[in-house]
Amino acid sequence: MDIQSIKQRFGIIGNSPLLNRAIDVAMQVANTDLSVLVLGESGVGKEFFPKIIHELSARKHNSYVAINCGAIPEGTIDSELFGHEKGSFTDAREARKGYFEEADKGTIFMDEVAELPLSTQVRLLRVLETGEFLKVGSSKAQKTDVRVVAATNVNVAEQIQLGKFREDLYYRLNAITIQVPSLKQRPEDIELLFRKFSADISEKYRIPPLQLTEEARQLLLSYPWPGNVRELKNVSEQITIVEKDRTLTAEALKRSLPNIESSRLPVLLGKNAPNGMSEREILYSVLFDMQKDIHQLKQAVARLGESRPESISPEPYTILPSEPQMPVYPVSVPHAEIINEPIAVHEEDLSLEKREKKMIEQALAKYHGNRRKASAELGISERTIYRKIKEYNILIENQA
Repeated sequence: MDIQSIKQRFGIIGNSPLLNRAIDVAMQVANTDLSVLVLGESGVGKEFFPKIIHELSARKHNSYVAINCGAIPEGTIDSELFGHEKGSFTDAREARKGYFEEADKGTIFMDEVAELPLSTQVRLLRVLETGEFLKVGSSKAQKTDVRVVAATNVNVAEQIQLGKFREDLYYRLNAITIQVPSLKQRPEDIELLFRKFSADISEKYRIPPLQLTEEARQLLLSYPWPGNVRELKNVSEQITIVEKDRTLTAEALKRSLPNIESSRLPVLLGKNAPNGMSEREILYSVLFDMQKDIHQLKQAVARLGESRPESISPEPYTILPSEPQMPVYPVSVPHAEIINEPIAVHEEDLSLEKREKKMIEQALAKYHGNRRKASAELGISERTIYRKIKEYNILIENQA
């Protein structure tokens, strides 16, 4: 079976060399039992690749189980994955099989694997190394024969450095890596995908298909698509249904692109950010820039203090010895009141959690509680914003 046949079988659209390379790797690794780690931004279509691997493997007649690790509460995830014995916890009224027992001889796809708690990561590592697991509340090891394909849209190396992901588990999962390209890495596929999604929705609801003006086409290709193929599909379907004029202009397209005229955070950093940059990395970059600005402000205040007349008796300021001092020029400020108190810079207010919470609250307020629009504004997935709302206990008023 060739790459084109795979695309037709699984409904994959695009001719990008990067996309073809990812499909080819999935085809080559399918007949092995090696663990596979699928990497890529949210919305790129990572879920297609474990299906390709399973359907082309000797396990294709056995179970295929897809698990979203980020959607299972931490308190129940061990039970979901490995099962539990009767009475092992309050609501365990009877014994239950977990996914690893149900999928014996088959394939398990673990999406958002980086969201697993550390205790669960230890259990998963044991399965990968020995094929054994323990049900919750049991001391008897059970055997299972499963092929694990995992996926994540976060920077795993960063999670390892932060102590949130085990390095030994990473190397176990990462026997083979499949890198799924983002939409901005395959611009030649953007118009093709837009026309396909628009044609499908036109046929479904029996309305005339859209035609793009050249200006609309250029805007379509230049937009960064932070939500990738998922966002493009939503936009194309929305426009096809809502717009009365069947010739789509750039102005009409702008109405369906969130904040196209304003600076959106991922776009602002996009020119300098590496591919696959996570929202946490973007926030760190913003915080580092803010700290740099504050440091420069401190230097400016110190220089201003040194340049005041001696009669004013300013408070002392300290310039770090390691920093070169700038030349100081006399400054005269007639008829102005000079405040002698040093500026207090509260660096603790720059904690990642507070900045993250504030940005999410502002986006939700802007869109009256609409999580989809707020997540698009922030350049993060809806799943992530749901999790952050719960984590920070954010109250949503006037929910849209």
